[in-house]
Amino acid sequence: MQALKFIRYGAWLLVGVITFVSAAILLGWWQVDGPGRPSTELATGQGVPQVGGSFSLIDHRGKSVTDADFRGKPMAVFFGFTHCPEVCPTTLLDMTNWLSRLGPDADKLQILFITVDPERDTPEQMALYLQSFDPRIVGLSGSREQVDAAIGAYKAYAKRIPTESSYTMDHTASVYLMDTQGRFKTMIDYHEDEATSLAKIRRVLG
Repeated sequence: MQALKFIRYGAWLLVGVITFVSAAILLGWWQVDGPGRPSTELATGQGVPQVGGSFSLIDHRGKSVTDADFRGKPMAVFFGFTHCPEVCPTTLLDMTNWLSRLGPDADKLQILFITVDPERDTPEQMALYLQSFDPRIVGLSGSREQVDAAIGAYKAYAKRIPTESSYTMDHTASVYLMDTQGRFKTMIDYHEDEATSLAKIRRVLG
C-alpha cells in the first residue's frame, strides 16, 4: 500500500511538471510568434526622439533670427557658454580649425554657438568672446525661455551648478551636425579626433 501511495504521488507530480512546462511553452509562443508579440512597427520606427527644430534667438550682432534663417547650408550646432573653463573654448577652437582644414568647402558649413547661460551671455558678451575664433561662427543668445526652447528642440542637456562665488553650467559637450533642412544627421563627440570629425562634416556637406 505504501508503495502504491508513492507511485500515485509521483504520477501526480509528473503531471504537474508536464502541465507547467506546457504552459511555459505556450506562453513563450504567444509572446514571440503568437498574437502577444510586440508590434514590429513600433519597435523599429516610432518612439525615436526628433533632434532639432524651430528656435527664435538673437545673434551676436543683435539681430533676431530663427532656424529658418540658416536653411540651405548644413549646420554644426554647439551648446555652451562664455564662462566655460575648458570644453567650450576647446570646441570653438576645434571648429575654427575645421573651417581652416575644409578650405573652400568651409563656406558651405554654418556653425552656430548657442549659449546655455543667457543671463550672462548677452549678444554683446557673445560678440566679445567670439573675437578669439573664426568670424564665420555665429553666436546665439536670447531670453531664458527662448534658449530653453532651443535646448529642448535639440534634446540637449544644460544644468546650473552653484559654486562658492557664483555658478557654472553643466551641458552637452557634443556638436550636432544637421543637413540643409535642419534635420539631424550625426554628432561629433568632444573626444573625437580631427580626422574623424572632418570625415563626418564632409559626409554632411556631400
